[in-house]
Amino acid sequence: MDINETLNSLSLRERISQMFMLGFPGTELKQDNIKIQNAIKEGLGGVILFTENIRSYEQTANLTAGLQKLAAIPLFIGIDQEGGKIERTGRIKNKINYRSPATLASEGNPDMAGQQAKITAKELKSMGVNMNFAPVLDVNTNPHNPIIGERAFSNNPQTVINFARPVYETFLENGIIPVVKHFPGHGHTAEDSHHTMPCVDLGMEELETTHIAPFKTAFSDGVNAVIVAHANYKAFDAEMLPASLSQNVIKDYLRGKMRFNGLVISDDMVMGGVKKYCNSLDACVKGINAGIDAFVFRNCDDTALNLSHKLVEYVENGVLSEKIIDESVRRILACKSGHISV
Repeated sequence: MDINETLNSLSLRERISQMFMLGFPGTELKQDNIKIQNAIKEGLGGVILFTENIRSYEQTANLTAGLQKLAAIPLFIGIDQEGGKIERTGRIKNKINYRSPATLASEGNPDMAGQQAKITAKELKSMGVNMNFAPVLDVNTNPHNPIIGERAFSNNPQTVINFARPVYETFLENGIIPVVKHFPGHGHTAEDSHHTMPCVDLGMEELETTHIAPFKTAFSDGVNAVIVAHANYKAFDAEMLPASLSQNVIKDYLRGKMRFNGLVISDDMVMGGVKKYCNSLDACVKGINAGIDAFVFRNCDDTALNLSHKLVEYVENGVLSEKIIDESVRRILACKSGHISV
């Protein structure tokens, strides 16, 4: 793929459509998911699979192959396959049962985390999945954290680094794009961002030495995709603004100070941590200006589908910068070119 040539061949609507990853109903391509099929034909950048989409390995491989055939530019096909309580293959008969990150770390051998990641990568590739929203790099410093818990390797940043590294390195070696999460760290939260916006009132030094440290290592190791949390961090923003919409977090710190030039992906935009405080269109505008490259929406509904039309109008009316759109699409195309076989 020639990135400049591909970028220049896309209409503004197609470029903006590349910035979305949507979920959809069903286990095969039929009338009940015609919306996702049409969205792909119109330039959608990717899809995300959930338990409802997966019945067997063969069925899922057929589904993803059908989706890719509709796409002029290869799709990101993402999934949350972390191990433990977050696995999307629950309906597969005789499914592989993965250990949670916390269990792996408790066993004390990082090589075992790499071995499990190799099995995961093989499983995902057999289903046509090319992107895994894992590993979790959160350092679970709050023992009462309602959403992270066993999804984290540890409450110690070095342990998280030691066990996450063989996971994302194995994914990279085996053709799966690892998307580390949830920057700048969801491990100290006392609330669940699926329902509301947690507030993290830690100083910058503690954030950097404990919660951001695993991300810094992962980026140095070549990881080029990250999910940003729908949580507020007082060290970055005094107002109640989630990191996912914060220029201070993404543009100034992640892009500026950390020099990260990979993909920045939102957590699901229908989560309470953003939806309760901002409508979808305003959230996307704020997110684009902050530095988000790709937005995840759980449902391929009219609200999500109409966003690309509205964002085109915003660019044409000067509300949004076309240059920022092109920078994001360039990163998306670069990631696809480097990781996805055409």
